[in-house]
Amino acid sequence: MKIFWKTGEPYVLATGAALAIILVLSLTLVGTVMTNGLGYFWPRALVQFELKDGSRALGQITQQEKNPISGERRLQLKVGNRDVFGQDFRWIDEKEIVSRTTPVDAVLLERREHGNYFGMLQGVTAEGMSLSGGSPYEKLHQARSVVAGKLDDTRTIKKQMSSLNTTVEGLRLKLQKLEYRGKEKNSSEIIELTALREKTMAEFSLLNEKATATQTEIGRITAQFTDSAGGGKDISLLEIIALQRPNSMSFFAKCGAYLERVRELLLDDPRESNTEGGLFPAIFGTVMMVLLMSVFSLPFGVVAAIYLREYARDGLMTRMVRIAVNNLAGVPSIVYGVFGLGFFVYGIGGSIDSIFFPERLPTPTFGTGGILWSSLTLALLTVPVVIVATEESLASIPKGIREGSLALGATKFQTLTKILLPMATPGIMTGLILSMARAAGEVAPLMIVGVVKLAPTLPFDTIYPYFHMDRKFMHLGFHIYDVGFQSPNVEAAKPMVFVTTMLLLAIVIFASSAAIYLRNRMRGKYTTSTF
Repeated sequence: MKIFWKTGEPYVLATGAALAIILVLSLTLVGTVMTNGLGYFWPRALVQFELKDGSRALGQITQQEKNPISGERRLQLKVGNRDVFGQDFRWIDEKEIVSRTTPVDAVLLERREHGNYFGMLQGVTAEGMSLSGGSPYEKLHQARSVVAGKLDDTRTIKKQMSSLNTTVEGLRLKLQKLEYRGKEKNSSEIIELTALREKTMAEFSLLNEKATATQTEIGRITAQFTDSAGGGKDISLLEIIALQRPNSMSFFAKCGAYLERVRELLLDDPRESNTEGGLFPAIFGTVMMVLLMSVFSLPFGVVAAIYLREYARDGLMTRMVRIAVNNLAGVPSIVYGVFGLGFFVYGIGGSIDSIFFPERLPTPTFGTGGILWSSLTLALLTVPVVIVATEESLASIPKGIREGSLALGATKFQTLTKILLPMATPGIMTGLILSMARAAGEVAPLMIVGVVKLAPTLPFDTIYPYFHMDRKFMHLGFHIYDVGFQSPNVEAAKPMVFVTTMLLLAIVIFASSAAIYLRNRMRGKYTTSTF
């Protein structure tokens, strides 16, 4: 037995078991998130229940469990119709169910407000419009086609309004700057810009009136529905985003609806307090912040590691710097957020405002949270990881390679750039991978230095100067916190939490996989060429 322990076999088995446990836990995490996230988009059947008390309930079965009080099985039903029933979900004991059916005519409406609506279509009212369809569903689809065309016209008008609004805002800032420099000195230019601004605002008002009139016209087109309790409701087609009859849909029709929901998730904006709709602004903000963080942290981390390993003398100061770098890696992230708020936002940002934008004060431009300060804060948080990984990679290169290069007449800088850095590139990429993975999931510092619940504009658009580093942004990690813990309707928000978590994991895995692929390519290239 002693020989068995001395051979080290038990330790090999223990490390293998630990690896297996980690893999099982990781796969369980990913599987749980994907199961709850991917299943959210599939059109589930609408089931109608007849209860013993004579009432009816129509909705989608979301889960089943044992009633903790009575011990009987019960069903959780998503009944929707929040504006009618005051809640999205209800529990029904199986012993109270007399019968259950899946009505072919049951309709699921995805609305802009108040969540989904479940019911039966009764008719369509369209003032000033002749609908040739026979059944109410044909009339509804015909009316929705007309509404879709008018909405396209409205979107075109709103794009023109957005362009005019940008022009008006630019003129306002120019006027503000001229007035700050002196009204009398710039009076002629101020009068000219004021007249141009008023003309642009008049054009904006005309377009706004046109868009309002079109939306009012669309709002008069309504559809009549009845819910499971027999109550009627008129719903404007302007409020309907999607219409489904899941009980009569074929498998391929459900696949098409599923793909449409995925498209909506990836490309549309959120709605209903972020519990419905898409996540495009949050996806864009997360990816852009990680890229900016990498641009800031990688060069500074590599340069600092090169100095510490190749140029700094091994003295008390160098050892203290290494200890400080190692300790910084363990500092809570919220501390970096507080530092970023004080140093970057109020310090550097406030100074930029006082020097370059004094006419806009006290309204801050860079002296408030934004994606630039968030990226710098996370770069500061992750740069110790890059420093340690780069320094360890440089330290692992045999000393004889340095001496051979110098003996052949190469300078120290040439040795560093032509030999050492290429060989250390895989280790540098490892540090970048770890920093990207950590930065993508950080939320606490971002809440202080720039992330918001809903950002009206993206940090990057087609308006000069294209990159707007002063703008606030949305982040998937903060979106999870906001929807999961700040939503007034927890049950309705739960699926979106899993979907957002799945997207965040996908971004981290994709970015890490791309970096690992590049690292392996570099490792094979430079190791082969060096030796």
